[in-house]
Amino acid sequence: MREINQRKWLKNKFKMIASLGCALTVALTAGCSSLEQEKKQEKKQEIQEVNEIKKDFWDGQRKGTNFMNSTSLPKNYEEAKKFNIEFIRLAPDKWAKDRGFLFDDEPDPSPNKDFLIGNADQYEGIVEEDFIKLKEDLDAAYARGSKVVLTFLSLPGNRWRQFNNYKNDDRIWLDFKYHEQAALFWKDLAFRLKDHPAVVGYNVINEPHPETATGFNDFWTEDYNKWYNSLENTPADLNLLYETIVDSIRTVDTDTPIILDSGLFATPWAIKYLKPIDDDNVLYAFHMYEPYEMTSQNRKKGFTYTYPGKVKVGEDQAEKMFDKAALKDFLKPVVQWTEQHNISNNRIIAEEFGINRMVGGADQYVKDLIAIFDEYGWHWAFYAFREDTWEGMDFELGSQLVKGAYWKAKEDGELPDRKDIEVDNSIWDALKKGLNK
Repeated sequence: MREINQRKWLKNKFKMIASLGCALTVALTAGCSSLEQEKKQEKKQEIQEVNEIKKDFWDGQRKGTNFMNSTSLPKNYEEAKKFNIEFIRLAPDKWAKDRGFLFDDEPDPSPNKDFLIGNADQYEGIVEEDFIKLKEDLDAAYARGSKVVLTFLSLPGNRWRQFNNYKNDDRIWLDFKYHEQAALFWKDLAFRLKDHPAVVGYNVINEPHPETATGFNDFWTEDYNKWYNSLENTPADLNLLYETIVDSIRTVDTDTPIILDSGLFATPWAIKYLKPIDDDNVLYAFHMYEPYEMTSQNRKKGFTYTYPGKVKVGEDQAEKMFDKAALKDFLKPVVQWTEQHNISNNRIIAEEFGINRMVGGADQYVKDLIAIFDEYGWHWAFYAFREDTWEGMDFELGSQLVKGAYWKAKEDGELPDRKDIEVDNSIWDALKKGLNK
């Protein structure tokens, strides 16, 4: 009898222990679940805050620069912050090319290799190896407090001219299939980057040029309205491309601002035929290198023009005077377009502007453009900050030839030591004043 009672007692004790164990397990499970929910909520809140920052970023005027280097250079983000540069327009396309091709005029060993998109002939998905490089660069930008507008020099059916034997790749303006491929690429990329805290803009195509594929080349003499009316609703209709890409991005990312360039290599005049997108987070951009005949001068071409001064422009070589008033007049189409469509000035970006640093009066040209941009309250980004493949618009170098130590560092694949560069810096001073105004 005593043995039976002892067994009953042990049995009841085991039940009690098991019951307590179950209760403890339930409690622990509930605790883990609660902790997981808390973490998810914190992550959700963090993402919401990031997206609010993205949307609000462009409310006030922003001043930035362009990075178009041969490789990712995280240190340049850190250096840019020292000069109050608020955003970086990043084009990583050159990262796919060999140094010999970029620096030494050697043949391109991989002409069909395009960064991130794989091959501009046919988009089949994001190249993972390339995305890892891009993500690491964006992470580095965020760690250094920089905001990034991401753009690409090449898209499907639109390989960058300098990677295409210096010929325009016009396939995207001739075949709708490349509109769809470009839209799919941006959708894939936006899905991956939509919550990245460094990214404040998708600039979907750099310097689009449907005009060159369809016989329009000279805005000085040709009629934009006549040209556009003859090509509306064809693959050469930039508005259709933009509509397709924006709609595609918005299926996965409703918050990141999208930036659309005007046509004919982003000339201000081409904004005339651009149709605004019904989206509060879309901005519109142009590039300003006019008069190109003056700003693009170099040692090889010679330096014929100075600023301010008269310049022969267009196919008919008409001579025009260029000074601050003329630059402002050249930008009138942008002003008129914003008024016509009731577009706020904080939706406009002068996302590239510059002049060869050795052109006489380059510092005044930069001052005058900044003054005009500031007057309208447009965002702006000069070209370029410490570009490692070309020094023509590296304004920290001043207006004179740089010393041998600079080129020696370049040959060795190193970043030149800026402390060793002692040149006149009047152009850079003008930019610094603009950045800190």
